[in-house]
This record gives sequence, C-alpha cells and structure tokens, in this order.
Amino acid sequence: MLSPGVNIDLFDIEFPDLPQGMAGAIYSEAQNAVARAFTEARKDAQMKQTELADAIGKHQSFISDVERGQRRIDIVEAFVIAKALGYEPTDFYQKLIRDVPDTTKL
Repeated sequence: MLSPGVNIDLFDIEFPDLPQGMAGAIYSEAQNAVARAFTEARKDAQMKQTELADAIGKHQSFISDVERGQRRIDIVEAFVIAKALGYEPTDFYQKLIRDVPDTTKL
C-alpha cells in the first residue's frame, strides 16, 4: 500500500521499441492479403457476413473483424469456415495464402 501523497505516474514507464514491419503484426502485408482473400471467398460463396457468422456459431462482428484484418483466425476456425463456405479446407487455405509474400517471416 502506498503512503498518502505518493504519486506514481504510470505513463513514465518506458517500453522497448518493437521491430518495424514485423510479419506478426496485425496490419502486416501478409495479414492484409489473408483478409482480402477471406472476404473474396465469402463473397464467392454468395454469403453475407451474418449468414457466415450464423453458420459457424459466431457473431457478425467476428467476420467483420477478420475481413478488416483486425482479427486472425486459427487453423480450427479456418477449417470450420471453409466447410461453411463450401470449400475443402485445403483449397480454402490455398486461397487464403495465395497473395502472402514468400518472404513473410514470423
């Protein structure tokens, strides 16, 4: 417990700089490519965001976040989404990574 009159300024904490252009960053070129391909796959399947969300048991905002590159999907989510869109999971994966640069690093 702090003594009365002790002021701690949390904004004085210094954090190390993160490497610029990290491939793992949410707005990376690779993530944007996946997000664009995801949107294209949904539209090719002629599904609205709400329809896909209902089919996989998620809220529409989940689909929106993925399509805007705000949220990543894991391998199990990709499998379920592929099936809901009518894709074989391997074909869906190939579609998602089609435009990911070969030089992408984690």
